[in-house]
Amino acid sequence: MKAIRYLYAAIHALMALAFAAASLVLIVIAARAGWGAVLQGLDLPAAEAIIEAVGLLAAAVVALQISQTVLEEEVIRDAHIGAPTRVRRFLSRFMVVIVVAVAVEGLVATFKARETPGLMLHASAMLGAVGLLMAGWGVFIRLNRYAEELEPEAMAEAKREDSKLK
Repeated sequence: MKAIRYLYAAIHALMALAFAAASLVLIVIAARAGWGAVLQGLDLPAAEAIIEAVGLLAAAVVALQISQTVLEEEVIRDAHIGAPTRVRRFLSRFMVVIVVAVAVEGLVATFKARETPGLMLHASAMLGAVGLLMAGWGVFIRLNRYAEELEPEAMAEAKREDSKLK
């Protein structure tokens, strides 16, 4: 059984590495796109290219955060997500970056919609999705808090696992 657990840890480590590599590639692409926009002149098309680069950077942050979360939760802590505390903490880390990434993409879509008004519905849907994600996340946290109160030992165990990261 231990061999299987080590195999899963190795697979998770490879996945974390792949997400980190994808993040680095996105950062390089965003930097090249942004620098190219600046070299072409500081005008409205350059601003739109910079905003697009910001969207790429937001995707890079998401990939890097997923990499860090997988590495910390599945490899370093070797945590098994079952307790309400662990589920809330794990999902909250993802939700923060997802909400920020979708909000940035909504902003990028809003700027693109200035040229093509037909895209405004797409932009507003993305920004509406941000609101729904945040509301749903808030309800989840609130309901999860009640479950955590039923298992105080799970919170203590999660705090002990945090010491593995120091």
